[in-house]
Amino acid sequence: MSQTLAELTEKVEQVSSIYAQRCDIRRDDDWFMLKLQEELGELTAEHLRGTGRGRVGDRGEGEIRQALENEAADLFAQLLLFCRHNKIDVEAALARKWFVYLDKVSS
Repeated sequence: MSQTLAELTEKVEQVSSIYAQRCDIRRDDDWFMLKLQEELGELTAEHLRGTGRGRVGDRGEGEIRQALENEAADLFAQLLLFCRHNKIDVEAALARKWFVYLDKVSS
């Protein structure tokens, strides 16, 4: 089930919109940036748990791994939302900033 970034972004936007309406959240410029920071913090916390440097509580290894994956998904979704809100063409930016090096290697 492969999807394009545009398709993923649209789905993420739909879910975020529902969440914002249900929780009465105003998604402004600051919200998009601050949610990135929040999700990075949550991903960091799960990474620390998974590497034995954070409180685990009664959660097992599988639960901790799933939480890490879920937080990575949250961060990725928020990044897609941030790019959409700020009219960043992330595919073009990747081509310009990262993939240009692929051309240099194959020459």
